[in-house]
Amino acid sequence: MKNVAVVVQDGAEPFGLGSICEVWAEPYHPEDDNPVFEFTVCTPDPGRVEGASGFDLVVDHGLEALEDADLVCIVPKRDYRHNDPRVIDAVRAAADRGAVISAHCSGAWVLGDAGLLDGRECTTHWRHAEELAEAFPDAKVNPDVLYVMDGNVLTGAGSAGGIDASLHLMRRTFGARAAATTARRMVVPPHRDGGQAQFVRTPMGQTEADTLAPLLAWASERLDESMPVERLAAQAHMSPRTFARRFRDETGTTPLQWLTGQRLALAEELLENSSLSVEQIATRVGFGNAATLRHHFTASRGTTPQAYRKTFTCLDETA
Repeated sequence: MKNVAVVVQDGAEPFGLGSICEVWAEPYHPEDDNPVFEFTVCTPDPGRVEGASGFDLVVDHGLEALEDADLVCIVPKRDYRHNDPRVIDAVRAAADRGAVISAHCSGAWVLGDAGLLDGRECTTHWRHAEELAEAFPDAKVNPDVLYVMDGNVLTGAGSAGGIDASLHLMRRTFGARAAATTARRMVVPPHRDGGQAQFVRTPMGQTEADTLAPLLAWASERLDESMPVERLAAQAHMSPRTFARRFRDETGTTPLQWLTGQRLALAEELLENSSLSVEQIATRVGFGNAATLRHHFTASRGTTPQAYRKTFTCLDETA
């Protein structure tokens, strides 16, 4: 991999471009012995490119830069649903001849428009994941991961996910040492634990329901108590079978899945805003013990309660 071409369009996000430059556009540093690339920023119509944050870019190169690029990177842009047909065609041609195509956040729409996501696992920012899946139904959108490489197509999550994706490619192509050196220079970890799920805020009490709304409010105030279906059904004055059917009809999920989601949301809040131990939080939210909380938290959020607290705590550790 020697030549890197980066595609920008009007509305280009500056951090999206910057994150790519940080990994692939650095000059040689003798102390690091880092790989150096022919790095070209290009656009359909060379000249002034409108930026997304109050300043524009001046780009000298056109899309011919993609013709011999080993790596093609797509910069996210504001109006991500509408992409220049020339960009789509050039990216498709580069992929067809074997170039690695990389996009993160909303840049994944270019890949979808080019047909490169069909049948492939991919990701994007968690806020866009459902929309991406609807726009490209043949894509296998995974909203929980920080990056995915499927064949020669690399997709990353939002914002900093572009760095994670680039470091993965650096590690895969040039080895762990080169990736670690690049990460150290950028003052970021060479590999982040967990996935996007830990960043998705799931506020409590948002489940819509009709006749069961009072019951959901009642249960939300008693998450530390045992809540078998029989107890919930009795509180709703229904038989367990009728209750289970009504619950799924109104919430789209089962009572157990709903309770687990509510307990995890409360656990997140307590991990961020309290000094309670993980064991105490597990009891407070109804999981009973820390092992059960860790099991559900890791399965749902892609990280452990302790790691989540370390990342997102709102407490002043110096107090």
